[in-house]
Amino acid sequence: MRSIWNGAISFGLVSIPIKLVNATENHNVSFRQIHTADGGRIRYRKVCELEEKEVTSQEIGKGYEDADGSIIPITDEDLASLPIPTAKTIEIVAFVPAERIDPLQMDTAYYLAANGVPAAKPYTLLREALKRSQKVAIAKFALRGRERLGMLRVVDNAIAMHGLLWPDEIRAADEVAPDTHVTVRDAELDLADALMETLGEVDIETLHDDYRIAVEEMIAAKTGGGQAVAQAPAEPAGGGKVIDLMAALESSVRAAKEARGESSGSDGEVAEVTQLKSRKRSAAAAPKEVGGKKSTASTAKKTASKKTATKSTATKSTAKKSTSRTESKTATKTATKTATKTATKKTASKKSASKSAAGAKRKSA
Repeated sequence: MRSIWNGAISFGLVSIPIKLVNATENHNVSFRQIHTADGGRIRYRKVCELEEKEVTSQEIGKGYEDADGSIIPITDEDLASLPIPTAKTIEIVAFVPAERIDPLQMDTAYYLAANGVPAAKPYTLLREALKRSQKVAIAKFALRGRERLGMLRVVDNAIAMHGLLWPDEIRAADEVAPDTHVTVRDAELDLADALMETLGEVDIETLHDDYRIAVEEMIAAKTGGGQAVAQAPAEPAGGGKVIDLMAALESSVRAAKEARGESSGSDGEVAEVTQLKSRKRSAAAAPKEVGGKKSTASTAKKTASKKTATKSTATKSTAKKSTSRTESKTATKTATKTATKTATKKTASKKSASKSAAGAKRKSA
């Protein structure tokens, strides 16, 4: 990697010769400006306003424009003579916990490489001291014509430096925060928590630039004979407007579960949600399905029909039971009468037989 700055780290009385190397690289696809009529390149030329002719880079210097419009030339020698100790030195001024640094301040990242064999020992000493203290070093350095703030930290076995914005370069967030009072319900927070848990964590190494890949494929298709380029999927209806926050959260949880291959039905694990009073649902009721568009009236009709069916069933059951009891009583009465008549007939026949026997004895006597 090519160094962009050579200097030293000032660590108290210890000086560590280092080279500054870019820690990041740009993979964006570059485009050129062209004349749409004929495809000709559009180029910018540096022209001197006084002579009205193009000049080379070797002829271009720096200048400061004064309030009256006049230009004051500034040479590299003028800048080099400034009494700034950080012109060629990264001066460490403090060691602080990493959480003290607001991520909004972080700017370009660099690697600090030891410059030569003698720098290896003090470089390793600073690296190990940062590891053991679990702190980061705050430093000042000058680069590209201005003094900057930096943060040194350990990345693997190297020391990295993040350029930091000065505190007065960070804008306050008051103007972008909502200026209306908003109340967030517990049910909404519960669903938001469920969505966060469903989405889970991600391995940053697996993420990639889908847009850049699509641009490269489109360019390859055009250079390979002008084949058709796949069209982007249609935007979902609704234009991103959230009509019902609860419904949107519930849909998001279901979509996230389906994306991970989890079941979103009743047999899956359902997040416990505190029900809103306006919904008038029992605590044991499952979350409302968002996909269908069922009105309150249709729900009421279904409920009424269910109640009617239940009453009808109950009436039929009662009638059956009453009929069964009546039939049972009738059968019992009939059986009792029949048994009584049969017993009476038997008794009469016995009496008749006794009288006949008595008459026969009298005649024989």
